[in-house]
Amino acid sequence: MSSELSDKKLAVLGTGKLGGILLRAYLKQGLFVSGRVAATVRHPERAAALAKELKVAVTTDNREAVKGADIVLLTVKPQTVAEVLQEIAPEIGAQSLLVSVAASVPTSYLEQQLAAAGGRKHNEVAVVRAMPNTPAAVGCGMTAICRGTHANAGHLEIARSMFDAVGRTIVLDEKHMDAVTGLSASGPAFAYVILESLAEGGVKVGLPRDVATLLA
Repeated sequence: MSSELSDKKLAVLGTGKLGGILLRAYLKQGLFVSGRVAATVRHPERAAALAKELKVAVTTDNREAVKGADIVLLTVKPQTVAEVLQEIAPEIGAQSLLVSVAASVPTSYLEQQLAAAGGRKHNEVAVVRAMPNTPAAVGCGMTAICRGTHANAGHLEIARSMFDAVGRTIVLDEKHMDAVTGLSASGPAFAYVILESLAEGGVKVGLPRDVATLLA
């Protein structure tokens, strides 16, 4: 699958914390080729810095980034999903795969927004929804994925490869995705509270904070 993906053009829309984690993993592991990757951010200065760091095309124009893309990775905030889909719909090909990590946004909503904005050619765009978590930053993430109406086993396999790059991936029915968001996506935050409390306890009994944090 990795060699198959290297032939694909990838567009990462909204390359913030999570988008950056995923994109860096793809490039480091050779999952995608830098010359066939486009990414977007909000501010021009951030675009210039990211382009220099990762050696990929970075722009503030979502529509421009999506031109010719085989896979569109949507990592924007949930409240901006509709706006972004309307913006990029003219450039989404009928054979494109849309992978969304927008929390709590169902595949049906993504499909409806694309169809409304893009017309008949978007009525069967493949959509995969994913819910990763913050341990992806250190390659220990847990991601659940589910497919929309028009996505097939091949699309799921592509998405699985993309999230296997930062940890482990499971395929579930979409009815379970809200529970996933509560458990594996939010769960690490509770573990961090425990670790922070342990480290604070170490400081209180005389350990240097960096040592207490490391031990915790």
